[in-house]
Amino acid sequence: MSEHAAELANLWVQGWYAPAQRLDSPNFGPRPPGACIDLLVIHSISLPPGQYGGQEVQALFTNQLDWEAHPYFSQIRDLHVSSHFYIRRDGSLWQFVSADDRAWHAGQSEYRGRPQCNDDSIGIELEGLEGDVFEDAQYEQLRRLCLDLHRHYPIAHVAGHEHIAPGRKGDPGTGFDWQRLKATLQLPDHCFPVCF
Repeated sequence: MSEHAAELANLWVQGWYAPAQRLDSPNFGPRPPGACIDLLVIHSISLPPGQYGGQEVQALFTNQLDWEAHPYFSQIRDLHVSSHFYIRRDGSLWQFVSADDRAWHAGQSEYRGRPQCNDDSIGIELEGLEGDVFEDAQYEQLRRLCLDLHRHYPIAHVAGHEHIAPGRKGDPGTGFDWQRLKATLQLPDHCFPVCF
């Protein structure tokens, strides 16, 4: 095994990414037989909206959120969702579901002619508010994560939640710098949404 192959093997163990802090979510399932994991979906999330630094997102993804802790939480009561990855404002990285498994991040969706994007995508949540800007540390962590995912999985597309569920979702929104991500990943144009 080459040094490069050994390095990649050490990064991934059954879909778990070594640099991420692991916190297992119960909200996942198997991917359909033959699913090709070729799409990265970028999201934004903060709980309550616009408030950063707490543990509410981790609590939501592990079904531990105190629904009575904030008035907004009544709107998402009993929601069972997850994402593979979560990047905080300081760039710290969490993982909730093995990338080999199906996380519940996309909902009703369609992209590149295929429905049900949860089946063959990897979800990456950025701590942030739809339409707001993101931190340099988040872009750097996102760059490293996307490159390592691209080396390990046959990633051919990168899109936002807004692109796979237009009209229903608007994240990460206008504050996300797609050109910056595109430039740092150095992937071909066709890997990204036509309009961003």
